[in-house]
Amino acid sequence: MDENIIDVLYRKLPTLSVTDKKIAQAILKAPAQVVNATISQLAKTAQVSDASVSRFCRNLGLAGFHQLKIRLAQVSEDKNSYYQQVDAGNLQQALKNIATNKIAEITSTLGNTNPATVTKILKALQVASLVQVAGSDGTYPVAADAVYKFNQLGILTIASESYASAVAQTMNLPQDAVLLVISNSGETRDLLQQIAVAQEKGVLVIAITNRPDSPIGLKADLQLTTAVRQKILQSEYFFSRVAAMTAIEALFLLLLSENKAYLSHIKAHEALVANTKI
Repeated sequence: MDENIIDVLYRKLPTLSVTDKKIAQAILKAPAQVVNATISQLAKTAQVSDASVSRFCRNLGLAGFHQLKIRLAQVSEDKNSYYQQVDAGNLQQALKNIATNKIAEITSTLGNTNPATVTKILKALQVASLVQVAGSDGTYPVAADAVYKFNQLGILTIASESYASAVAQTMNLPQDAVLLVISNSGETRDLLQQIAVAQEKGVLVIAITNRPDSPIGLKADLQLTTAVRQKILQSEYFFSRVAAMTAIEALFLLLLSENKAYLSHIKAHEALVANTKI
């Protein structure tokens, strides 16, 4: 099944050329209208040439404008699949739209995941002697969440917010370890260097990123792609931890459902920390 074209456009938007970005934004503003538009009408709305729209379609890997319309027709009526504007001037509506955007992120992240890939990731995590989770800047809280959850299951998991410490950990990973890398752009230089160190040692690399065609996505042995429905200002999209944490949560729950022995480990951990609660 073809990937939701709305997901594709949101994911690629930050990396598109100025012209292609104008076309993508015009489509995302009113997907249903584009389904019934001509190539000239879309070009006029986006203030570009007809030829630019044709190139845009080819840049997306589509045969042409007709195929773009077909892909849009499959999802354009789903109003929850694309971004809902957040205006703090109307707080009640803004909160509702934020909820809609986050639900779309979660639904698209889980709905577009390849079951065969997930199966391989689950197996790798279960047999790993050690899991290292790597994330930088805004993604590190997601890495910390993964460390907590996987250790609760009984899977020894480590991470470090300091790159110097993190790459030192990677240098000491045994061959049967797993490196789980979390990155929005998929272009973080430090994380790419960590991947290179891990792969030189024969360590399996799993990536969670918005862009499967990014350097990190292409370098990873296995990859989960997250969806994004959040933006700042008028056109700049940024990383949402909700989608990445959803991916971690999904792995946690799937591991728990596959091996009930993990549940006893969680209970034992809860018992040990129970005296810290009122």
